Amino acid sequence: MFDMKTTMIKWLTVGVLPLMAILLSSAKTDEVMTKEKGTYVVNTTTLASDVNGYLETTPLLIYIRGNKIDHIEALPNQETPKYFFRVKKDLLNKWDGKEVKKVLKELNPETDVVTGATYSSNAVVENLKRGLQYYQKNKK
Repeated sequence: MFDMKTTMIKWLTVGVLPLMAILLSSAKTDEVMTKEKGTYVVNTTTLASDVNGYLETTPLLIYIRGNKIDHIEALPNQETPKYFFRVKKDLLNKWDGKEVKKVLKELNPETDVVTGATYSSNAVVENLKRGLQYYQKNKK
């Protein structure tokens, strides 16, 4: 006897669900870079997970609009607050308004540092470098 419910369940199990799984697994999700209203936001958390400051990683959010750095934000980290405050104050806004290509050419860990916060500064510079390189390679 023909059982419509059993046939439908078999059809879903054999045909539709595997197809949906394939389609969902092939959909590209980018946890590093998003784009909203013409601004790309690069998150270096996973991109530079091996880059440490004095204590741990120093991830950034890099906002890019029109191939220029709009601004950079430091994400939560374990750096010594009084030293990292100086990095945020003296270093993060250094590249605001500058073209990505130009910043990449000029980034230099020897000169782009805050005295007394060298490890944190170097980590920020490396995060910025990786984030900008990722942006250049993956922007659409």
